[in-house]
Amino acid sequence: MPALLIRNVRILNPGRDTITGDVLVRGGRIVAVGEIPPAAAADARAADGEVAVVEGSGRLLTPGLIDVHTHGVTHSLYESGPEGLKKTARELSRFGVTTVLPTIVPQIRDGWLDRLAEIAAAIPAVSEVSIPGLHLEGPFMAVGGAACPTLPADLELLEKILEACGDRLAIMSLSPDAPNIIPVIRRLREKHIRVFLTHTRASVEQTEAALDAGATHATHFYDVFYPPAETDPGVRPVGAVEALLADPRATVDFIADGVHVHPTAIRAAVAAKSWAGVVLITDSNIGAGLPAGVYETPWGYPVRVSPDDAARHATKNFLAGSSLTMNRGMANLLRWLKLPSEQVWAMGTLNPARLLGLERKGRLEPGADADLVLWGENLEPARTWVKGRSTYNRA
Repeated sequence: MPALLIRNVRILNPGRDTITGDVLVRGGRIVAVGEIPPAAAADARAADGEVAVVEGSGRLLTPGLIDVHTHGVTHSLYESGPEGLKKTARELSRFGVTTVLPTIVPQIRDGWLDRLAEIAAAIPAVSEVSIPGLHLEGPFMAVGGAACPTLPADLELLEKILEACGDRLAIMSLSPDAPNIIPVIRRLREKHIRVFLTHTRASVEQTEAALDAGATHATHFYDVFYPPAETDPGVRPVGAVEALLADPRATVDFIADGVHVHPTAIRAAVAAKSWAGVVLITDSNIGAGLPAGVYETPWGYPVRVSPDDAARHATKNFLAGSSLTMNRGMANLLRWLKLPSEQVWAMGTLNPARLLGLERKGRLEPGADADLVLWGENLEPARTWVKGRSTYNRA
């Protein structure tokens, strides 16, 4: 793969600053940023035989976006099988996504573990986007959702899931109030799998116990996070939401489509967690990135998708994921939050990389993976690279 020189761009390093200059890439990594000495480009040409030069024309260059919670995009779902995984992955670069955690809702029926194993085994064949592992939303949930089952925690079932994933499970989302959940959280942490909390009516004590056991993060925060029942009239119940906002060990993520959660709730979380404790996700479904319409899913019901009204069950009208793409979510956050743009961009780049322990992702500095997006007008990607390899060119 030839070296890559991206010239004359505004270089945004999330959480830090934006400078003007060039970026030099060799061997899939960033080797120089800013003012590139002619000798460095000459060395790259001598070593690699050629240097591909891209003229940035003063446009914004950022690290690629990282989506840790997404079920699908356009016409495909990850959980439909290996071909669904590959087809969906091919779509992501045009939305500026370079790293993704394919999110699967376990369906407890015959053959689902075999299907899970097939999807996990297909990950190494994907080159258009980095996939650190799978994200399972469930099955150990106390409160259901559009497709989530509700099951008590079960160590025997967990071991079967771990075996099926073959060390490619990166995240499991579960409820802190699911029966017997603490041993499951501890086992997941033994395997270095991140534990996200969600779908819950947990008390403060249940939430804190889950954090003590090793949970680190709350996903699609505020959505399906119900307060405990009111037992003393006039006294507002305090539960998982308050416990997570108050605990410095926990980070949170939001579906920033303006439907799932009001922008004020995101601003409140930023006030509690700072910009470094908030992550952007899509929770996207079939139809995300497509015109408004009705699309079939493998869950036994179609979804009605609209950019203005998320994704909903086509006949019962309840929410079923979102129609959000990461570039649209980032545009919303930049509009809603009165923060330096470098801090807002961190919510879709640096912060999820830190959450997952991906030290070479989410940064635009020497040594980082060359996962890059050159942005055009209206926050539409003009070019996307994954580890220095061009995966999208709008031209």
